[in-house]
Amino acid sequence: MNYEVEIGHAKRARRVYSFDDIGVVPGRRTRDPELVSTAWSIDAFNFEIPVLAAPMDSVTSPETAIAIGKMGGLGVLNLEGLWTRHENPENIFKQFAEVTDERAAVQKMREFYSAPIKPELIRDRLEQVRDAGVTVAGSLSPHRTAEHYETVVGAGVDLFVIRGNNVSAEHVSHAERESLNLKRFIYELDVPVIVGGAVTYRSAMHLMRTGAAGVLVGFGGGASSSTRATLGVRAPMATALADVAGARGHYLDESGGRYVHIIADGGLGTSGDIVKAIACGADAVMLGSLLARATEAPGMGWHWGQEAHHENLPRGRRINVGSLVPLQEIINGPAVFADGLANLMGALRYAMATTGYSDLKKFQRIDIVHAVK
Repeated sequence: MNYEVEIGHAKRARRVYSFDDIGVVPGRRTRDPELVSTAWSIDAFNFEIPVLAAPMDSVTSPETAIAIGKMGGLGVLNLEGLWTRHENPENIFKQFAEVTDERAAVQKMREFYSAPIKPELIRDRLEQVRDAGVTVAGSLSPHRTAEHYETVVGAGVDLFVIRGNNVSAEHVSHAERESLNLKRFIYELDVPVIVGGAVTYRSAMHLMRTGAAGVLVGFGGGASSSTRATLGVRAPMATALADVAGARGHYLDESGGRYVHIIADGGLGTSGDIVKAIACGADAVMLGSLLARATEAPGMGWHWGQEAHHENLPRGRRINVGSLVPLQEIINGPAVFADGLANLMGALRYAMATTGYSDLKKFQRIDIVHAVK
């Protein structure tokens, strides 16, 4: 099969696939959904469901991080968002929700996100989650990590997430900021690190060789992202996950048995996308817009990412996803509508049961079909 297409005499392109292009294939065996396990673990931490709440202000507050943790997942706090810049950000979220003009909303965002990050608030927010007895995770971007990681680790974080659109093994900053050498940083840090995004075999191998416990896969493919329109960059998730899963297999041999977890981050719009992400090799998924629809979500029916209020080049937008049902129904149901937006874990269990697989690792071996359009 030819995996390349000719754009013109001087340029060829690789054929790649998004979740919409593929589907999973039923096998010869089925089982009851009750006999299916969605559990997974990373480092010393065990989870009942393969769901991480994205470190986005419209999705994860300390309260929703706790709620996700009690459901068996992991909430990741954005440690350079409104929760660590303002003592009482609830009023700010209300102001955002009341602004309907998009240009005015961006200006409001820039105003409130211009406040400095307060180390004491990083400490307090993480301690609030820890006091609830769930696993604690916080996220910084590569250019903020060197500045704030000591505060984060000192607050007792369990899992450290370094998240950006495209994270490299060595992030070079301008002269006023310390450059981040991931390999040295992770080696010296006594906390497991999840890092990303990566979308290619080569970039994933570089990140795995830093000692990361997990790699986020995705590049600006979320519902609120406009990276494709702004930067012209596109990385369809089915191919990206399969490439990174291939890198994981080769790194497993290279390292003598060290397994690096893959977490799909972006392009997950329905429960079916979660199923396909795991089928392509993901161990877990990081969810944004799907969880932003919960009635408890801090965004109050609105959803946005860090790129939406960038001071020079916004690469995202604020979108109205609605405030639909409680978080419990989104994760565990029952679903009211047949649109793949609720009972996400029920859908995953049914897909695994229908195709005969008992756990997530086995389900990664399922056959996939490509529907020719």
